[in-house]
Amino acid sequence: MKTKTVFVCTECGNEFPKWMGKCTACNSWNTLVEETVITKQPGKSSRSGMKSDAISALENAGDSAVPEHLKNISTTDEIRTGTGLSEFDRVLGGGLVAGSLVLLGGDPGIGKSTILLQICQHIGKTQKILYVSGEESLRQIKLRADRLGVDSDNIKIFSETNTENILECISREKPDILIVDSVQTMFNPNVNSAPGSVSQIRDVASMLMRIAKTYSIATFLVGHVTKEGSIAGPKVLEHIVDCVLYFEGDQNRSYRIIRAIKNRFGSTNEIGVFEMNSSGLSEIKNPSSAMLSGRPQGVPGSCIVCTMEGTRPVLAEIQALATPTAFGNPRRMTTGVDFNRAMMLLAILEKRAGLHLSSYDTYINVVGGLRMVEPAADLGIIIALASGFKNKPVPEEIAAVGEVGLTGEIRSCSFLESRIIEAEKMGFKKIIVPYMGAKDRKKFKNIEICQYSNITQVMKDIF
Repeated sequence: MKTKTVFVCTECGNEFPKWMGKCTACNSWNTLVEETVITKQPGKSSRSGMKSDAISALENAGDSAVPEHLKNISTTDEIRTGTGLSEFDRVLGGGLVAGSLVLLGGDPGIGKSTILLQICQHIGKTQKILYVSGEESLRQIKLRADRLGVDSDNIKIFSETNTENILECISREKPDILIVDSVQTMFNPNVNSAPGSVSQIRDVASMLMRIAKTYSIATFLVGHVTKEGSIAGPKVLEHIVDCVLYFEGDQNRSYRIIRAIKNRFGSTNEIGVFEMNSSGLSEIKNPSSAMLSGRPQGVPGSCIVCTMEGTRPVLAEIQALATPTAFGNPRRMTTGVDFNRAMMLLAILEKRAGLHLSSYDTYINVVGGLRMVEPAADLGIIIALASGFKNKPVPEEIAAVGEVGLTGEIRSCSFLESRIIEAEKMGFKKIIVPYMGAKDRKKFKNIEICQYSNITQVMKDIF
C-alpha cells in the first residue's frame, strides 16, 4: 500500500490536492488541514485502510439491505424512551428514539457528562447501557455517579479509545443505549492520523452511525467545541447524526440551556432549561418565571419581551444602558442579542424617533443567559434603549412583542396568540403588539392588548 497527502476542509469536508488559503467549495479561510491517505489500489484510496476483523464481523452480521416499496413502508410512530427529564425529552422531540444518533456539544465543564449520567439512572431501570469514556478513568466516573445518586445495575462503564476494542465490547454486551464521551478522543488504528483530526472524527462517527442503525442502538456522542463555539471537526459530523444539541450558558451562572439545532425526530430550535446545583442538573419547568426572578422595580432601561424557543413562549428581560461617551467613537456592546441587529435598531431610534444616541455608549443585555435571535424581540430592545436614554422606567406590567422595520413600522410576528397567553399567565396587565396582530382581542380577559403601527406612537404613549 502507498500513501499520499491531501488537504481536507474542516468546514465542508472536501479534499484538495494542494494547500490553499481559501476553500473553493465553501469559501472558508484557513480551514484546510493536511491528511495522509492510504492507497490500496491504483485509482482507489481509503482513509480507513483495511477493515478490522471486528468491523467486518459487525457489518456482515446484519441482514442484506434490499430496496423497499414506498407504499409498503410503515408510518407508525417511532418507539421513544423517556429519559426521566421532561425538559431533555422535549428537546429530543418527545424522548429517545431507538437507533438514533445524537450529538451533544458544549463548553468544557458545562454539564454534558453530568446530564448523560443522570439520564442513565432512569433509562437503566429497563434497558442496558454502555458508557464508553475516552477522557476519564473508571474511578472518576464512579465518583461522579455517587455524587449524582446513580447506581443502576444495567450501567456498564468502559474506559477505551480504540474503536476496534469498542466494537468488540458492543458485540459482546449488546447494549440498548450507547454513550461515547467524547468522539474527539476515539481513534481507528487503521487511519494514519492523530485522534481528533478530521479523518479520525469522520471515520469514528460513520462507524458509530452504522452500528446504531444496524442494531437499533440509541447512541449519544459528546463533542468538543472550538473557540468560536461550533462543534470541533468537519461539518459532515453534524450532517451524519440525527440530532444536534448544544449546551448553552455561562459556567459562572447556574442556568443551563440545551438547544436543538437539528432534529430528524422532532422540532428544531427547541430548548430545555436546567439549573446546575450540587446534585447535578435540575429541570426548570417554567423558564419564564426563572428568567424574571430578581427583576428590579422601577429602574430605567428594562423591558420584558416574549420570544419563541421552538414551540415554547419564554418571557425574558432585556436591559439597556446609555451613557454619554468620553471618547470620539461611542462604544457598543451586546450580550444575548445579535450585534448587527442591535446597531440597526440604534440607527432606527436615531432617525425615526429623534433620539441622539450617536454620542452615547450603549450596552444591551438579555438577563439569564438567554440568546435571542428572532426579530420579534426588536420592539422590546427599542423600548429598553429609549427608557435607558430618557432615564424613565417602563411600567412593570407591560411586555412587548414585534419586529421593527427600517422605516420605524412595527411588523407582525408568528405565534402572537401563544405569546399573549404566556404574558397573561405570568400576570402582565398590558402587552404591546403590532397593529395587524391579535385579531381576536375579546378572548383575553386579564390582559390589555395595545396595538401600534410604528415606534413613534409607542414612544409617545409610554414616555
